[in-house]
Amino acid sequence: MQAPGYGAPVPELVEVEQYRRLAQRVVGRRLMGVDVVDPHVTRGRVPTAALAAALVGHRVRAVRRHGKLLLLDVDGATLGLRFGMTGTLVVDGIAGVDRLQHAPAALEERWVRFRLAFAPSGELVLHDPRRLGRVELDPDDRALGPDAAVVRPAELTRALQAGSGRSPLKARLIDQRHLAGVGNLLADEVLWRAGLSPRRAAGGLSPAEVRRLHRHLRGTIDALLERGGSHTGDLMVSRRPGGRCPRDGTELCRAAVGGRTTWWCPRHQR
Repeated sequence: MQAPGYGAPVPELVEVEQYRRLAQRVVGRRLMGVDVVDPHVTRGRVPTAALAAALVGHRVRAVRRHGKLLLLDVDGATLGLRFGMTGTLVVDGIAGVDRLQHAPAALEERWVRFRLAFAPSGELVLHDPRRLGRVELDPDDRALGPDAAVVRPAELTRALQAGSGRSPLKARLIDQRHLAGVGNLLADEVLWRAGLSPRRAAGGLSPAEVRRLHRHLRGTIDALLERGGSHTGDLMVSRRPGGRCPRDGTELCRAAVGGRTTWWCPRHQR
């Protein structure tokens, strides 16, 4: 395997969408082999024999994504792949993204956890040093909220107001049960662009603020996809002690919000 260059800290929506685009290469191919290299990847829930019975001999009909979940539809079954912190998708020897910050630079065979082989040639591989990714047969994605890349304003409003609506705004954005796909970097970038404090009560936004948040959520995802990763946001270089807001020069605040290290500008994010 080729070792890619520097890349995103963890796979967020943007990275998994890049995986989806790469995985389009296998659409129409017939599966000839399933190799669960590390049983940990299935958490013991799906025996290799069951995976083989459901997949081998069938063609991949479509590749989809819901949030951070990658879905391969074959005849009569769906294979789901989740990538955790260090999971990389490799198809025909091509890595889906530049290397992940929390993973080693090299793509080594010892960290291959799962492999699909196709006829007449080619393979799809899950490479994951930390063993946090997993593979599922016919995953139930109903527990996930709407996909952040296509969420509608009314859906976003419902996600923000669910429950008491008192959850911090960032915590609600990264809660996959309410909105699927947003991770730590994407949330900080979106809120910085939208001028909203991550500590605001999610259900306390005005209709105009929700519309602004929706516009920047969709626009930020499009921009980072074009740039090549969730780590390419305008705020990224300033997310460090002493870092200053790229917009107005104010020193950034840092705190844990929703259990994640969060950076924001106290001047223009209200």
